[in-house]
Amino acid sequence: MKRLVLIIIIEFFCAFFLVSNSAFAIEDPLSLPNNKFGIHILFPEELSEAAVLVNSNGGDWGYVTIPIQAGDRNLIKWQKFMNSAKQNHVIPIIRLATEGDYFNTSVWRKPTGEDILDFANFLNSLEWPVKNRYIIVFNEVNRSDEWEGNLNPKEYAKILSYSTYVFKSLSPDFFIISSGLDNAAPNVIGKYMNEYDYMIAMNEAMPGIFGLIDGLGSHSYPNPGFRQMPYILTSQSIYSFSFENNLAYKLGGKNLPVFITETGWSKNELPESKIATYFKYAFAHIWSDNSIVAVTSFLLQGGQGSFSQFSLIDGNGRKNEIFTALTEISKKIGTPTVNFYTSLSSDLSPKTLPVKTFPKNIQYKNLSLEKTDAVSDFFKWLLKLRI
Repeated sequence: MKRLVLIIIIEFFCAFFLVSNSAFAIEDPLSLPNNKFGIHILFPEELSEAAVLVNSNGGDWGYVTIPIQAGDRNLIKWQKFMNSAKQNHVIPIIRLATEGDYFNTSVWRKPTGEDILDFANFLNSLEWPVKNRYIIVFNEVNRSDEWEGNLNPKEYAKILSYSTYVFKSLSPDFFIISSGLDNAAPNVIGKYMNEYDYMIAMNEAMPGIFGLIDGLGSHSYPNPGFRQMPYILTSQSIYSFSFENNLAYKLGGKNLPVFITETGWSKNELPESKIATYFKYAFAHIWSDNSIVAVTSFLLQGGQGSFSQFSLIDGNGRKNEIFTALTEISKKIGTPTVNFYTSLSSDLSPKTLPVKTFPKNIQYKNLSLEKTDAVSDFFKWLLKLRI
């Protein structure tokens, strides 16, 4: 009798836990009306202009992808961004980034466990506009220049797994998306790895890693050369997201929603009129795929540098023919769960960041020291030599 009572009690608490946990988990963005149109921006100040584009022609609650660097944890700045996203009915997708390596500026410093802890604490301290808090865990990691000059799918798989644990320890609303991979990268030892080989290597290092995350990041560029026609369906074209998703399913046994966070044709290769036509075809026939949550093409404003070849707004503020074509595409009204408690007050007083309170179950050796200035870095370098 006592055994039966004990079993009933255990079953009750298990059922209660499952119900409670599901009530506060992320929501499936594909189960709700969704406006998949988005744009990639570089700075929070671009948000209102981005909203004009992604919510044009009948649309509402489109998406923006924006990077945040490890040293840019300004609460007032980023809370204003979140408030603006809510006011403009835009869903933010935050891509984690480090910074150029201090001693080798041609590469990005690879992240550490400490970076993940800091990002999670900081981003959890913000009031987000919608229930799902979309996080992309770094960028094109199958390129050595995005990983401190050393390709290492095993390290990235561990970072991705650790990020999932850390962020969700703070809030189950965090929606973890894998890095978009360079879909044109060849296998060149020490420099690049084909994205599909990279995914397989990730899974070999952390079996089931693609069943752990919530979404699959994709950079479905029209490669090779950023110029291929949209109806060419290969593993390097704008259809690469489908090849990636099929492989992720085979490796993780999970149908992952897809986030195409970078894509676009180069104006150095094709005229604007042709690119405008290609975008319309892609949204109508390729990116209409039911597995896609968002397509945030690259880039709203690229300035005068190498990004200008993808920019929809030039350095003089002119909206080009591609921008106009994207506004003409019919869009849906998205209905994500909005966080109505979020304050829209312009009076944003400084806040105190929470302390790091959860354990580091995965140990990271040789953690990079936070770089503040040249003098302190020099002494830290000397200390490393003496260890």
